Amino acid sequence: MDHVQSHGNQETRSSDGESTGSKGIRVEGLVKRFGPVVAVESVSFAIQPGEIVGLLGHNGAGKTTTMRMICGVLPPTAGSITVAGYDIVTHRRQAAASIGYLPESSPLYPEMRVREYLVFRARLYGVSDPRSAIERSMERCGLETASSRLIGQLSRGFRQRVGLAAAILHDPAVLILDEATSGLDPLQVIEVRKLIEELSSDRTILISTHVLSEVEAICDRVVLFARGRVVAEGDLDSLRSRSKSGANASLEDVFVELTAKAFLESGS
Repeated sequence: MDHVQSHGNQETRSSDGESTGSKGIRVEGLVKRFGPVVAVESVSFAIQPGEIVGLLGHNGAGKTTTMRMICGVLPPTAGSITVAGYDIVTHRRQAAASIGYLPESSPLYPEMRVREYLVFRARLYGVSDPRSAIERSMERCGLETASSRLIGQLSRGFRQRVGLAAAILHDPAVLILDEATSGLDPLQVIEVRKLIEELSSDRTILISTHVLSEVEAICDRVVLFARGRVVAEGDLDSLRSRSKSGANASLEDVFVELTAKAFLESGS
């Protein structure tokens, strides 16, 4: 994949915390505990502006918990998260304004029409020019012909488009997608993948998925989770180089080998 744009890693910051540099994501030493259960442990990774990066792992590996912390939905127990140059804790408002988030179950209202719903979401975001923002997001997500339709009458693929349109209304620098193609039929998957690639032209995208073909199709790099930890990170070629399966190994082979190794090392 050739999504990655050329950006420097230097970042400057004004006295009020506003970033004038990187528009990526940086996670350092992230920990999340729920009582005695450690859901995420010592997770660190960085995503450069313009990249599409996939969080890959088995169910319960810590992907969704990590994404919710990046979005500010869950507070971290320890560690730091910087989004578009803003610390998610100390500059929560600025960080949140830089994020577009599409959860696995998109919060749509089936009794509302597409444009009506986007007007509602624009008000929640406090978009300064909602009319232009709505038209732009509908155009980018291919919703012009569905603007007056009830959301409940749309196919699942079109509902995902509505969710994506809502997530980019405020023109965020970072887009976070949790299982964006879950439950879609093959044609809908292709359509949504193409849309995600198009959206990456001017923003950083983090995708959580357990679908290996999803990662191979659209991601520049992979962050592989197992038991709440990052066990491998890199593009497919670099992951193959860590695998005993060889240079022609599939992502499935690499995933099975590296996660099995993580489970063995943890004593599980």
